[in-house]
Amino acid sequence: MFLTRFRVNTARSGARRLLSSPQAMHAAVMSSFPALLPTDAPPPDGPRVLWRLDHTTRAEVMLYIVSPDGPDLTHLVEQAGWPAAAAADPAQPGWQSRPYGPLLDRLDTGDRWAFRLTANPVHHARRKDDEPTKRTAHLTPVHQMGWLLKRQEACGFRILEKPDGERLLPSGTTHTGQPHHGDRYELTVRDQRTLAFDKSRGTGSGGARRAPVSLVTVTFDGRLEVTDPQLLRRVLTQGIGKAKAYGCGLLTLAPLGTTGAKR
Repeated sequence: MFLTRFRVNTARSGARRLLSSPQAMHAAVMSSFPALLPTDAPPPDGPRVLWRLDHTTRAEVMLYIVSPDGPDLTHLVEQAGWPAAAAADPAQPGWQSRPYGPLLDRLDTGDRWAFRLTANPVHHARRKDDEPTKRTAHLTPVHQMGWLLKRQEACGFRILEKPDGERLLPSGTTHTGQPHHGDRYELTVRDQRTLAFDKSRGTGSGGARRAPVSLVTVTFDGRLEVTDPQLLRRVLTQGIGKAKAYGCGLLTLAPLGTTGAKR
């Protein structure tokens, strides 16, 4: 497994095109692996390619990739990087990759880490009793946090709780009777985005166009404690939740006390 970081040059038109379309970015990421064909499906129960965009500022966007094999991002450097700088220094191709195995192997029960995750929190609901359930996005921070908290045990970690003296908001229930944890957990939700794009390809004038894809993504930052290293390794290499092809599901770790997403 490899963890790769690539800084996107947001001043370039190619970068803006990729940033505006999760489908285009997915295609660019998958093109980084010569052994993968466009028709290859990810393994049902094994490591896969995961990616995430971290919008540090409007002008600073980092692309993170976790993958079974090391990527070749030459085409991304040419489209959305600094190709002249990369050509001038062969030792710096324009991206950084490092083996992920050492971090995965060192995970142990009781370890504590800072984490970041961009995800697509959804649930299944129906408006009327006689209607089928429909996948629906969680739209409030309370429900989005609840989505992740429900999955923490199955993912091999628990999100740390704040000491009583540091809590500012009481827990309780929402107006619909759902639990509200206040600010009990060391967890924040930010950068909610609604993405909509056309998934159809090669539709001619007589071809039927598919309905646009629409999804809501949010970024979680917080602190966790490892409860089951094997389950957490699986999550780190296979992702969490839906929309993994569109930049969701990649959980990364960093030592406590650090900032940013170098995880």
